[in-house]
Amino acid sequence: MKRTEKTDALARRDFLKGASLAGAAGVATVALSGKQAKAAIPEHQKTGGYQETEHVMKYYELSRF
Repeated sequence: MKRTEKTDALARRDFLKGASLAGAAGVATVALSGKQAKAAIPEHQKTGGYQETEHVMKYYELSRF
């Protein structure tokens, strides 16, 4: 069965319509949920700041000229 350009164009248009509707529905769901999204912070990063760990010190030692 041979496809024509007209049916290919319609199939692509239908796909793009569906994709845009799905994206809009996702955004609307998040916007209307009423909850604020929070990013998860790993336990080891909660204290923040720079830490000179053993592997960092080894890197510094090996990178000296």
